[in-house]
Amino acid sequence: MNFKSSATSMTLIVMVLSIISITSIQQDVFAQTTGMSISAIASEGSDTISINGHTKSSVTDITFTVISPSLNVVSIDQLTPDKNGDFATTFKVPMWKENGFYTIKAEQSPYGSSLYKMSLRVEVINGMTSETNVSQSTLEEGFVEPTTTVRKTLVIKEANSMAGSNTIKISGITDSANSITLKVIAPNGNVIVVDQFAPNLNANGQFTKEIITGGALWKQDGNYTIVAQQGNDKSSIEVGIENGLVIPEFGTIAVMILAVAIISIIAVSAKSKLSIMPRY
Repeated sequence: MNFKSSATSMTLIVMVLSIISITSIQQDVFAQTTGMSISAIASEGSDTISINGHTKSSVTDITFTVISPSLNVVSIDQLTPDKNGDFATTFKVPMWKENGFYTIKAEQSPYGSSLYKMSLRVEVINGMTSETNVSQSTLEEGFVEPTTTVRKTLVIKEANSMAGSNTIKISGITDSANSITLKVIAPNGNVIVVDQFAPNLNANGQFTKEIITGGALWKQDGNYTIVAQQGNDKSSIEVGIENGLVIPEFGTIAVMILAVAIISIIAVSAKSKLSIMPRY
């Protein structure tokens, strides 16, 4: 019997089991978290909006994005919650030139649970805040994410693309056949694509649209925000881009598939070697 081959096979099996164990532990950690809360407070005529909140997940930073009434990104911030999960930051508004409601988005992990995606609206008039005290929370005990049963007028459902591709296929759903305006916002807040198209709905009200990446406008690496607007209805989604191409995702399912593949290769290899061994 070839003890060296057996030892190698056992080592590979241990490595694969370790990968599976680590993945399972990560899933348990995230399964124990229960959401996030956030508040925005400002006095009438102030130049500052104060943000504070609490999260049950302290393993990732919180990213803040402020979007103007015309859907332009006017500010981006990122912070790390303290060991208790508390966080706070402020935004200065004098440079926010548009009058109207600005959306402040707080997010932990773009591809994570919706329990860690908050959105608040604050009003700014002539570079000064209106009196504001708004909050959002998913920290309620026993909270269960609601299942959407009523179709919204416009929703971007997903952005599909092969890893390393320069084509992003947007799919969504709408109740209206009116034209949809599409904007792509780079990580630095610049609008790099503006397009308008008729949704060409199928029987279920679904539509698709392709976006081609690459070129000087896509040179930044990071998350690009795709915003669709139809009348007063808006919907957005984020896509990771690196070197002008879609960033591949290597998540838990991919790890499990890799683990199963490695184990299968080891098993087939071991069986083949045993079958050709001479019998006495």
